[in-house]
Amino acid sequence: MNLNERIDKLAKLAIKVGVNIQPGETLLIRADVNAADFTRRCVCEAYKAGAKHVHVEYSDEIINREKYLNAPDEVFDEYPQWQADKYTQIAKDGGAFLSITSGDPDLMDGVDPNRIGRFQKVSGQYLKEWRSYTLSDKVKWSIVAVPSVKWAKKVYPGVSEDIALEKLWDSILYCSRVTEDPILEWEKHNKALKSKTAKLNDMKFKELRYKSSKTNLVIGLPDNHIWLSGSSKDPNNIDFNPNIPTEEVFGMPHKYKVDGVVYSTKPLVYAGSLINNFWMKFENGKIVDFDAELGKENLKLLIETDDGSCRLGEVALVPYNSPISLTDTVFYTTLFDENASCHLAIGAAYTSCIENGADLTEDEKNDIGVNTSITHVDFMIGDKDLDIVGVKENGEEFQIFKDGNWAF
Repeated sequence: MNLNERIDKLAKLAIKVGVNIQPGETLLIRADVNAADFTRRCVCEAYKAGAKHVHVEYSDEIINREKYLNAPDEVFDEYPQWQADKYTQIAKDGGAFLSITSGDPDLMDGVDPNRIGRFQKVSGQYLKEWRSYTLSDKVKWSIVAVPSVKWAKKVYPGVSEDIALEKLWDSILYCSRVTEDPILEWEKHNKALKSKTAKLNDMKFKELRYKSSKTNLVIGLPDNHIWLSGSSKDPNNIDFNPNIPTEEVFGMPHKYKVDGVVYSTKPLVYAGSLINNFWMKFENGKIVDFDAELGKENLKLLIETDDGSCRLGEVALVPYNSPISLTDTVFYTTLFDENASCHLAIGAAYTSCIENGADLTEDEKNDIGVNTSITHVDFMIGDKDLDIVGVKENGEEFQIFKDGNWAF
């Protein structure tokens, strides 16, 4: 296949496996203007799949940066109600959401982190209702990536722009399992991931113990937790894949039962800014201390977003020898880096990871140990020396990871 044919297959994969559009459904695509060509291919595939409406919402990174640099200060405490209403109405009507990411990891260099933090907070408040649909799989949603020049040069700095773009396209297509028949390839991949989740769900662990050369962390798990992976199901029992690519099996930590110290193993790009070489200390589920070699102020703003952003909402298991990890590349985007490494997430838990999670009240969530927040940000902690042991209610131990990889 030539590159153009492979890109077409990725667009079809995003529509047929990512959001898995069904006849008569509405799709909202959110993309940067850099990704206009790929967005058009996705629109074409969506209508071929029977979509009724396909709405496209473009953003422009350069314009966003100008806003952060030069707009009046008060705008970073405001968010348009009409925007939140649009997302929520599409969700209520059973629509699907596809995000096409192609961001510049260094976009917000030189921008006041306080402005970024404030706008992240206010947007999270306005979009809380819409995010409740994605966090509980009440709607189909997916994220896929395509290269931009800035991103490609960040990942491959020693080559020309054209070569960097070509190399990044190759990496994205490889990691996304774009083969002659990527849909069949993803059926096999999802099946393999489901076998891991079935084993973990049978175990009914009460806690996980993480140990590496730096990290020493104990994560308690709530009663009736559910491990998930790969594809999810919407309320109509239709499969979809939230992330393309994905290598993770993920679950829910107990919001009050996390203790110890964890170190990052890959950079985190948060709101257009880089945070690198950081650690966090937890006591009774709460971050009580932290530091970062780069981006400490941005990390502080993330942790202080709201009452739930100082606690964990996700625990995800990814083998060190995953296809993405084996590329030996730091992609500077969470979509790829989180699927090359075990990771955790600060903020909201997926209520799909607990029995009857979609129907729980806020008080019930708190009693069970389900974290709530207006944010959800993954950070990578996996390494080749990471061991993870699961402990059952009777004290029996089971080796989940050994030297960074699955032990079963």
